[in-house]
Amino acid sequence: MGPGRGPSSRGDEGFAARRLRLMEGGLRNNLGLKDSGMDDVQKAVNGQSNPISGAERSRRVVGWPAFWDRTGVGRRVVPGLKCILRNGPLGVDLFRGSAGESRLLIGAMKRALMFSTPKTIFVGVVGLAASLTQLLAGDETAKVAVDEAAAAKAIHEHIVKSTTEKEPGDVKAYKENITGTGIGFEMVPIPGGEFTMGSADGEAGHQPDEGPQVKVKISPFWMGKFEVTWNEYELFMRPEIELDLRKKNPSEEYVNKLSDAITRPTKPYVEMSFGMGKDGFPAISMTQHAANKYCQWLSARTGHFYRLPTEAEWEYACRAGTTTAYSFGDDEAQLENFAWYGKNSDWKYQKVGKKKANPWGLHDIHGNVVEWTLDQYDADWFKKNAGKTLEDPWNRATKAYPHVVRGGSWDDEDAARLRSAARRASDKAWKIQDPQLPKSIWYHTDAQFLGMRVVRPLKVPAAEEMHKYWNNGVERE
Repeated sequence: MGPGRGPSSRGDEGFAARRLRLMEGGLRNNLGLKDSGMDDVQKAVNGQSNPISGAERSRRVVGWPAFWDRTGVGRRVVPGLKCILRNGPLGVDLFRGSAGESRLLIGAMKRALMFSTPKTIFVGVVGLAASLTQLLAGDETAKVAVDEAAAAKAIHEHIVKSTTEKEPGDVKAYKENITGTGIGFEMVPIPGGEFTMGSADGEAGHQPDEGPQVKVKISPFWMGKFEVTWNEYELFMRPEIELDLRKKNPSEEYVNKLSDAITRPTKPYVEMSFGMGKDGFPAISMTQHAANKYCQWLSARTGHFYRLPTEAEWEYACRAGTTTAYSFGDDEAQLENFAWYGKNSDWKYQKVGKKKANPWGLHDIHGNVVEWTLDQYDADWFKKNAGKTLEDPWNRATKAYPHVVRGGSWDDEDAARLRSAARRASDKAWKIQDPQLPKSIWYHTDAQFLGMRVVRPLKVPAAEEMHKYWNNGVERE
């Protein structure tokens, strides 16, 4: 059996036993109890017999999933898995995972234990705890009750209470503070209106998937002045950073509970900036699912509804009332003033906001990194909607690939790829180096040119619709 492979469907007694011992060993090492039995580990986690302070003990236990991720079993189920202290028994807590992930975990643990003695490890169910012997017995209390829709409903209630803007005139520029972190970002107003989406046949660089052009009406919204940076995104990607900042920037406990209940990315197996820089630089290589969940987390932290832009919203904001190839006109020679791309980027992304903004105040809307949209990519979308006037269109996803990204990047030498109408489809090849099986739902490690920008619509949708923006259900390949 090759490295990183899980147990076969027929079971492998030696493999299962070894993997369980490895998981236990990793936890012992983190707690400084290398030669101790599981009973001692249990006591240490409970704080009964361990000189390590509670805070340090918590950090070490929280760090354990990184070890789990390297196990064969873990690679089959690791998305969403978190290990935390739960007032007593050691908890491998699943409340951040999806229902599908939880079922996979239970199945994997059953297989792993089929040929070995049940261990004193516990699986948490949103605050409850059930031993593995209960899992094997099919005890209903061990079924994971993660309800993403309920989480969206709770965040929706928080947003409704926090939102004061109601009319188009209320859409003004503002700076948002991410509660409890001391980190903020800027949003600029995008007025509602109508525009012609796509490009004409005669536009230099025109591609067949950009036409025939379609009339589109767009409702008012705000858009991030800059692409999401690592300063913001790592708070979500690496919870330990957020937790440390919370100590210095106290926030209301109900806000913490809302955001802590959201699924977070697993620990990446490589350094995700790839040496290109983090402070003030755009976050990269997240999947669309990761971008959606970041928006949900951000909404919980701020009390404002954030999501990815639709493809129509993105182009409307990029054009900013213009009808030319770029938001600054048709002269490709001017691109250097507005964008980082293959001819001036030094083959890496650059700090956000260093180039001129478009007419509505958006920086790097051309170049630097391509940006996620919500839409499924369909090469014939314009043909299917020819002659129509659409209102706030969204081509909802029904499969994992492809989705639409826009804007062009530092990696593009062809200036035509940075045009306002230029479209690009996501690709499975963006995960080609990912060693995990199945492939990660969180990282496009090979797409180091891929980032995101958030929007906030003036109209707050119903909780059910909000849930659909954050959870498209097609994240798995």
